[in-house]
Amino acid sequence: MRQEHQNGGVVIRRLAMTGRFERDYKRLDHGLQGKVDTVLLNLTKNPRSPMLRFEKLGGYRRPSIYTVHVTPNHSHKLSFEIDGDTAILRRIGTHKEIDGAP
Repeated sequence: MRQEHQNGGVVIRRLAMTGRFERDYKRLDHGLQGKVDTVLLNLTKNPRSPMLRFEKLGGYRRPSIYTVHVTPNHSHKLSFEIDGDTAILRRIGTHKEIDGAP
């Protein structure tokens, strides 16, 4: 994905997935995978879109870890680091899972 949008100082042009993210993603049902795919597309278009609820997790400085919500009821979210213009996807899971081990 090579789309660009700058909003609030955040530009994401590329996505990279960790092995952990890939395993988490494969465990999701197809409906939830589709929602994740839509969120990832929106993350490259406009990372600060209000519908994503982009937020930096407190307590993580090296690297800084960010999250966005995947479902409207906020039951699932994904975590990532930002390296330059690349979002390195770390985890996808329930709100509780991600807050406990992003």
